[in-house]
Amino acid sequence: MQPGQMAYDRGITVFSPDGRLFQVEYAREAVKKGTTTIGLKFKDGVILIVDKRVSSKLVEPKSIEKIYDIDKYIGCATSGLVADARILVDEARKNAQIHKVTYNENITVEALVKKICDLKQNYTQYGGARPFGTALLMAGVDDLGCHLFETDPSGALSAYKADSIGSGRPAVLDVFEKEFTDGMSYEDAMLLGLKALKAAIEDTPSAATVEIGVVKIDEPFRRLSEEEVAKFIEKL
Repeated sequence: MQPGQMAYDRGITVFSPDGRLFQVEYAREAVKKGTTTIGLKFKDGVILIVDKRVSSKLVEPKSIEKIYDIDKYIGCATSGLVADARILVDEARKNAQIHKVTYNENITVEALVKKICDLKQNYTQYGGARPFGTALLMAGVDDLGCHLFETDPSGALSAYKADSIGSGRPAVLDVFEKEFTDGMSYEDAMLLGLKALKAAIEDTPSAATVEIGVVKIDEPFRRLSEEEVAKFIEKL
């Protein structure tokens, strides 16, 4: 243990003398060890790409789920502790349905993200529980346009044009900083996302271990089939 850290990491509600909550920082480290997850906007929508990182040839790749449908026009991808992510996904789905039943309209992407971040923040403020060790990339379209949000274990949220979470984040952002442009076509954005994933995992991605979700202004959120993913990887 570092001298300045002296047991300040024992309780989630205890600030260190320099104003840090170590348990929240440890949760961020759990996210950094997670699989590489990518999100980027194109002209008419948002793409989510996840490396499923199959750890053994005995594992069925289809059984690993990293991209989830939240509402008709909203989806999310996760990195970090998968079990924690499932709880947040269930909560997001519940909030989306409550809004729809109450107001007879789809919830906006930003409003839904803020509700999830409120729940995450609660777990940083009260004792007896630990923060969620997962980050989410939320993608969706609504009346205000296309949106891509990142949620942090602390409950912070940020909107992005292109972003990444997980272990390959530095390599992905390096590619995006150089090559991402506003208003890209669907195919160009897809190939750029796969190129960034390739740089992060330092290997050519395969259709069996890559999961892709797409939402467009005029189309609901959907996950691409293995055949569709394979076609884009061939072009790459």
